[in-house]
Amino acid sequence: MVKKWLLVSVSFLLFGIIAYLVSNDLTEGFDRFIYNIITFNKNDILTGFYKFITGFASEIIVAFVSLVFFLVFKNKKYAFFVFLNAVNIVILNMLLKLTFMRDRPYELMIITEDGYSFPSGHAMAALGFYGFIIYLIWYFNLTKKVKIIFTIFISILIILIGFSRIYLGVHYASDVLAGFMISSAYLIIYISFVKKHLKLGDISND
Repeated sequence: MVKKWLLVSVSFLLFGIIAYLVSNDLTEGFDRFIYNIITFNKNDILTGFYKFITGFASEIIVAFVSLVFFLVFKNKKYAFFVFLNAVNIVILNMLLKLTFMRDRPYELMIITEDGYSFPSGHAMAALGFYGFIIYLIWYFNLTKKVKIIFTIFISILIILIGFSRIYLGVHYASDVLAGFMISSAYLIIYISFVKKHLKLGDISND
């Protein structure tokens, strides 16, 4: 319990530090350094790959995954909390973007995106939404080996989504890092809420 809330506190603190640095235009060197690392071998194949990957955190795909939970599982309470999680992340991201109102790095864009930049909504959706699905996977009626495979696969997807936003030039690295930090804190709090309202056992479609 103590470790959980310590992690929440650290995540909030790191987000606060990044937000302070961004607000005072102190992340330019860091952002440029990370951007150069991620794009050092930019090519058409890699660009196509990241365009594909970034779509997994789009509102359409997140809504589709939420719908799948409603269709596949007869116990709709799990699907409801997946959907509620997605809504929470969208609202939280909108509020934060309206608070900081940071412009996107338009000169770096490979794809077109509108709206403010900080924090990255895709990064928040990647960790907050798919992180919650990882949590639920461990209550699925699956073998431990399959659960581990799914966890590793989704974890890699989360990281790649973050990379994609930087590579495609629609976010600064500090946007993505801040998105991960605030979603880490949010996800722990949300899971604590869910555990109080659900008696989690093996989740199946029976």
